[in-house]
Amino acid sequence: MSAEKTNDHVEHADEHEGMTRKKIWQVFFYLLGITAIEFFIALFLLPKGYIGKGIGNFSYIILTLVKAFYIVAYFMHLKFEKLALKTGITVSLIFIVYFIILMLTEGSYLNVHMN
Repeated sequence: MSAEKTNDHVEHADEHEGMTRKKIWQVFFYLLGITAIEFFIALFLLPKGYIGKGIGNFSYIILTLVKAFYIVAYFMHLKFEKLALKTGITVSLIFIVYFIILMLTEGSYLNVHMN
């Protein structure tokens, strides 16, 4: 194996140094725990009436966002990228969500004015 190929392999290994087998399993168990909490809410707390539907939905949204963070940060390796890339992706995502909300809001005006 040439020295050039060895250096490329070392550089690539350094790039994802933070993702060890232990870290992968740790994130897996975090995701499993969050999913278990979601199932507990859906199958026990909501049907028995211990929490309201609005609080349950809010809990689902928060837990889903936490799961999305772990998936994007660790399994898609965004946590190990440079700040500029993270900022660019985050700002783009915020604008996409904003425009979706804006279009849904504007689209509802059509029903109001057509009647």
